[in-house]
Amino acid sequence: MFETASEIRVRFEVAGVRGEDLKVNVEGAVLRLRGVRRTPSSEAIDRLQQMEISFGPFERKIPIEASFDPDAVKARLEDGFLEVRIPKRAPESRKLTVEHDGSE
Repeated sequence: MFETASEIRVRFEVAGVRGEDLKVNVEGAVLRLRGVRRTPSSEAIDRLQQMEISFGPFERKIPIEASFDPDAVKARLEDGFLEVRIPKRAPESRKLTVEHDGSE
């Protein structure tokens, strides 16, 4: 996860996960990624020698500290990486009228 002047970007390594097996939600100020990495269904395996990637369901929850518009969040899957782009909102400001009794 990293931040620029205009947005927050979150990158997940999801090699071997199909787009239809990923779900990205924004729940309040939390980015939630759920998915499943399916076991390759090639030929029958008699004995597993070594495995460096886990299969099955996974979930990550990432709190987002900046103010953002949840409707503007975008996600893109490319080359085994899911990148979620979260545009920051400009800080809200307003001028206040100073009340006074008018006797000065």
